[in-house]
Amino acid sequence: MATTAQAKTKTNAAPDSFSKETYMFWFESMYLMRRFEERAGQLYGMQKIRGFCHLYIGQEACAAGAVTALRKGDKWITAYRDHAHPLALGTDPKYVMAELYGKETGITKGKGGSMHIFDKNVNFIGGHGIVGAQVPMGAGIAFAEMYNNTGNVCICHMGDGAVRQGAFHEALNLAMLWKLPVIFVIENNGYAMGTSVTRTSNVHELYTLGESYDMPAEPVDGMKVEDIHMAVARAAERARAGEGPTLLEFRTYRYKGHSMSDPQKYRTKEEVEAYKQRDPVEQVRDTILKKKFATAAELEAIEAKVNAQVEESVKFSEESAFPDPKEALTDIYVQTDYPFVLD
Repeated sequence: MATTAQAKTKTNAAPDSFSKETYMFWFESMYLMRRFEERAGQLYGMQKIRGFCHLYIGQEACAAGAVTALRKGDKWITAYRDHAHPLALGTDPKYVMAELYGKETGITKGKGGSMHIFDKNVNFIGGHGIVGAQVPMGAGIAFAEMYNNTGNVCICHMGDGAVRQGAFHEALNLAMLWKLPVIFVIENNGYAMGTSVTRTSNVHELYTLGESYDMPAEPVDGMKVEDIHMAVARAAERARAGEGPTLLEFRTYRYKGHSMSDPQKYRTKEEVEAYKQRDPVEQVRDTILKKKFATAAELEAIEAKVNAQVEESVKFSEESAFPDPKEALTDIYVQTDYPFVLD
């Protein structure tokens, strides 16, 4: 799916100024994320997908709004809840699904699985399984962009649990010291695995952690794609102007467990249902209908197209082969002619 709506809305635009094109992109993109993840959950239950699997259901606005606020050359990195970001950027769902299946046609040749999706073609520098490890990596990618004077930024997503890692604070310190073009995003869904923010930190307003480094920071309604877009656009504008990083706290919610093995006993059904009343996909649908950007029938046609696309990704994955065991030894080292000598 093409991301033609990228960076076409003014930085400080009011919600009413977003175009039909942008809303239609958001709807199709977010519905694809939702349906893909729902199908992945079903397939996991059927043991078609194995290992760890972390779903993004409920958090779709966080990825979709950021995509429309950034440019084609910008870089993306996140943690292990990573299926939705490449889908939003335009990666073909069949290659993501095949990776979940562990098939050789997967986006990382079946070697990474759910937690390690990469796609260089859309500048997605991967999902990373070590909590917080992607944060200094995001700063490093931003350093490379600054060093090469590309004008690009790096957006680095993390969960609320990652801010407990020392690497988070080290990365924020260096990013601010060197004025790196990086946007740090905390996708705060309220729970690090099964432990709430209020049980792990005296600081509950996570965006205020940026204050320790004089870093501009703000909370954002993670269930409203318009708010996500505007916050990321402001941060990107600042980064491109050489003014350094921003810390954004997207206050969102995951409808499913931390992973597929999570019984979710730490929260009530009433809490989950309360968040579903502000469902990000349904909010976009309602806005499109209200503004008469499309009819209900036209949106249903988009849903049918996406459903078919997801089913095609399942068929593709089922029919693909598992990788040859010898493939485990490839893509480990990079050949170079550089004369490297050890004393």
